[in-house]
Amino acid sequence: MIDRIRTLLSGHPMIPLDFSALSDDANLYDAGLTSFASVQMMLALEEEFDIEFPEAMLTRRTFASLANIADAVTQITRKAA
Repeated sequence: MIDRIRTLLSGHPMIPLDFSALSDDANLYDAGLTSFASVQMMLALEEEFDIEFPEAMLTRRTFASLANIADAVTQITRKAA
């Protein structure tokens, strides 16, 4: 799951981070993620996984690391199944 997310986000022109150089637990905001880029990231994830992040998950913590994002996507897809 994390590799799929890493590949998706690495190819997104509106998210200017080098995901290949970041560990799964690296803080994306410390690495330079902006609020605009986090919205772009959320939209790309929703499209890729055909999900919608619930309002309760629209927090800085959800998008703070690749590991957190993978956990959130896993939770959403489990609930949808």
